Amino acid sequence: MKCLFGYIRPLKEELLVREYEQYRGVYCTLCKKMGLAYGRISRLTLSYDATFLAMVLMGLSEECPAFSKGRCVVNPLKRCSFCSGGEEAFCYAGALSVLLTDAKLQDDWNDGSFGEKVRAWVLRLLGKRSCKKAERAYPELRQAVDRYMQAQKLAETAETVSVDACADPTAQLLSFVLRTQAGTDEKLGLILEQFGYFLGRWIYLMDAADDLQEDLLKGHFNPLAESLHLPKGALLEGEIRRQAEETCNQMLNMTISRIIAPLTLLEWNRFGPIIENIITKGLPEMQREILFLHAKEKKNVRSV
Repeated sequence: MKCLFGYIRPLKEELLVREYEQYRGVYCTLCKKMGLAYGRISRLTLSYDATFLAMVLMGLSEECPAFSKGRCVVNPLKRCSFCSGGEEAFCYAGALSVLLTDAKLQDDWNDGSFGEKVRAWVLRLLGKRSCKKAERAYPELRQAVDRYMQAQKLAETAETVSVDACADPTAQLLSFVLRTQAGTDEKLGLILEQFGYFLGRWIYLMDAADDLQEDLLKGHFNPLAESLHLPKGALLEGEIRRQAEETCNQMLNMTISRIIAPLTLLEWNRFGPIIENIITKGLPEMQREILFLHAKEKKNVRSV
């Protein structure tokens, strides 16, 4: 079961200073809006993926947001940029983040170890009010997440497991999320369907690649382990690691190419360069960090 994990982020070095400030402003505003709409505990589900979704929704909107400085809602001693406007985009992205986190915790409760069950029960109890508020605000989103959970469970427990089938529920969910933003514009809707589908597929594959070694050692399900015919307990070393890295990277590169195709057809009212940076530079950089950097190198990798 996958949710929003923060893999979709920009390559900071390639952003202009003002673009980076805008990105941080959207991130901080999402944090603030989630607290106001769904309670302060909901801020624990904040991610770069949800920030990207809010930015995409505002980028397609006719509304023109402005930025101003203010005090951080978590650390009042820190000054942050905040975005005025885009209320619906922030609330929608926040609701999806809350609902997906609840879905992940429910999955941990159903299938996790004893420790994971206890953790999931405590966190679901703490986030119950936030989840209820998100459900009331976007009942169709709750239904979509439930469909996603059921489809994911079926795909991962099928007699014959395939990577494509396992990635499809996440892809379908993101496709639905973006398609609904097109309203009656069929052309835009088709473009956003494709954009969301392959972005969701990339998220699933990236998370599976990131968790591959841990899942092998713990004996957990991982579609890439099935595809690569890796036995439980296997160590990714030497030639085995090289083959796993190359196979995962090829899958992810192919998926990025399918994201870029609809991306070139979208007309952004704002944030276009930032969104393009995230897709064309940020996603490949994330692959490099996850797949090809060793543990010591990852500690030195920049954070956004």
